[in-house]
Amino acid sequence: MSALSLCASTSGGGRGLLRSLCWSLWELPRGVGSRTLPLQQHSRLLGSGNWGLWAAREGAGSAAPAVTRTLSTYAELCEQAVREPQVFWGRLARDTLVWDTPYHTVKDCDFSQGKISWFLGGQLNVSVNCLDQHVQKSPDRVALIWERDEPGTEVKITYRELLETTCRLANTLKKHGVRRGDRVAIYMPVSPLAAAAMLACARIGAVHTVVFAGFSAESLAGRINDAKCKVVITYNQGVRGGRIIELKKIVDEAVKNCPTVKHVLVAQRTDNKIHMGKLDVPLEEEMAKENPVCAPEIMDSEDVLFMLYTSGSTGKPKGLVHTQAGYLLYAAVTHKHVFDFRQGDVFGCVADIGWITGHSYVVYGPLCNGATSVLFESTPVYPNAGRYWETVERLKINQFYGAPTAVRVLLNYGDVWVKKYDRSSLRTLGSVGEPINQEAWEWLYKVVGDSKCTLVDTWWQTETGGICIAPRPSEEGAKIIPGMAMRPFFGITPVLIDEKGKVIEGGDVSGALCISQAWPGMARTIYGDHQRFIDAYFKVYPGHYFSGDGAYRTEDGYYQITGRMDDVINISGHRLGTAEIEDALANHPAVPETAVIGYPHDIKGEAACAFIVLKDDIDNPDIILKELKSIVATKIAKYAVPDQILVVKRLPKTRSGKVMRRLLRKIVTDSTQDMGDITTLEDPSVISEILKAYQKHKDKLSAS
Repeated sequence: MSALSLCASTSGGGRGLLRSLCWSLWELPRGVGSRTLPLQQHSRLLGSGNWGLWAAREGAGSAAPAVTRTLSTYAELCEQAVREPQVFWGRLARDTLVWDTPYHTVKDCDFSQGKISWFLGGQLNVSVNCLDQHVQKSPDRVALIWERDEPGTEVKITYRELLETTCRLANTLKKHGVRRGDRVAIYMPVSPLAAAAMLACARIGAVHTVVFAGFSAESLAGRINDAKCKVVITYNQGVRGGRIIELKKIVDEAVKNCPTVKHVLVAQRTDNKIHMGKLDVPLEEEMAKENPVCAPEIMDSEDVLFMLYTSGSTGKPKGLVHTQAGYLLYAAVTHKHVFDFRQGDVFGCVADIGWITGHSYVVYGPLCNGATSVLFESTPVYPNAGRYWETVERLKINQFYGAPTAVRVLLNYGDVWVKKYDRSSLRTLGSVGEPINQEAWEWLYKVVGDSKCTLVDTWWQTETGGICIAPRPSEEGAKIIPGMAMRPFFGITPVLIDEKGKVIEGGDVSGALCISQAWPGMARTIYGDHQRFIDAYFKVYPGHYFSGDGAYRTEDGYYQITGRMDDVINISGHRLGTAEIEDALANHPAVPETAVIGYPHDIKGEAACAFIVLKDDIDNPDIILKELKSIVATKIAKYAVPDQILVVKRLPKTRSGKVMRRLLRKIVTDSTQDMGDITTLEDPSVISEILKAYQKHKDKLSAS
């Protein structure tokens, strides 16, 4: 399939893994190094002759120091990453990425000023790292497999085809006035053209901001205006779960209030005709006129690569800024080592590209590593609950990375849909988005993975750029504790801090999860408001990055995420993560989903309220409620038993599957007159549905 036709289409922690990381850290460059040879499309990749000087500035000199050469264990690598970050990350950057100009300084960071800079003086192009270098070596290797909404209609795109598509799109952007530093909004569902749009922006030095193709027109307009986007790229329509999504109509509504938008580039996902206005440009037609070669813009390491908006509990969405080299390096290295990626693997992350997981582990990390990455357009239950596992069988996926919410939904359908399909290709299973409860973990491990796959529960954020805590990498044969993220990634230095701002030492302790040392993948600022960036992440606990999450550390030094700090309840002086109560409730076989929030209590200070979804075949919910209280009392303590347990048909979820607990808190605290931003909800009608159920619940309590 040609590059242009694909755009127009409408129809374990083993020794080998450790050795591969050691090799990339130990091997010294020969000349300009095997990863920095000149490329046909990028003639300026010739070395400058400064590599020896560069190594010396890293503290390496002309030969590897003895301490580096003799590193042989995971513990020693961890220690070096913390003790000598310049050496550790400097060598990984040199040997992992394709550079135009070597950097002169590995890092310059100061948390007190929110200053994060890596690989200063270095120059490169991200699209060259993700495409050109692989086209030079293996042009016909499959880069992307588009698992379209319609089962069995997947489309495979090689690295050569993806490069050609990217270049045509990049030239189209330039023709329509997009220049280095300009912002481009991408409002598209998961597709090869969406990935190419991101890479096209990277190629010409434009800044992309991907907006999830499901946000309302108002939400889209807010992001476009905050970023001052010059161009929007979208489809005529989207297709998901057998339903048509009117993307172009949403964009039309949004850009009415976006004065900076000069053009809307419209691709065709369906054959349906749509209205084309004066701003609209038929994308495939324009791309067909363009050259399939586009010279890459040479970018400084700290130039902006993309912005991604994330909502907080208060205030407008934050446009988090990620830059070129540090982000790409961290995404690639974590992708390789957390998931045990090996050349030839088919990597299946089912996240949408509108979220950071899709950026790091669908597009940038896998493509930088030369992987075959799956683009999953559909839903886990379309056309039935076997969709994920049928896809695994058909595409022979080796790593599967999904969300606990989807796992819990599928668990409710039983094992038959899983066991119907051959999953023997799977080697690693991953969980992302929120802490995974014990029952979901066990089901994913035992049923989906046949107790043979490594299961990595990963903790990270939009702000971190990539995975920060996960069970792998590790020493060979090291244990994995169910439902626990466990081990900090190389160079990540987590600390727990108490309410008084004091670092908590030892094990069997809980506190605010912070990180005391900078890493390359972290966000650099909030677009247009650096002070907000400082206030949100570095001011609360000076000298540390504050994640906003709470965590528990075991006696062995492993970490378990307990949930957002605003989801930690203080019941009669006992601090308790709502995730812990949720985990207990979810152990009941009749409860596929639950969400717990805290609310003010006259005597206890705070009390817990649980919203639960019951399986359809439950005849007597009152018996279940009694059993749930008993489970919480037994598994945690009597004080942890929710004062209220409300049965609902469904929970308020974002389109990425996260439960919006703040909305539940507003319902329970009678604060519904100001619900805040609800544009991220998959279905806003769920609010009135839960309000009615809660009113009924209150009336029942009053009557009794």
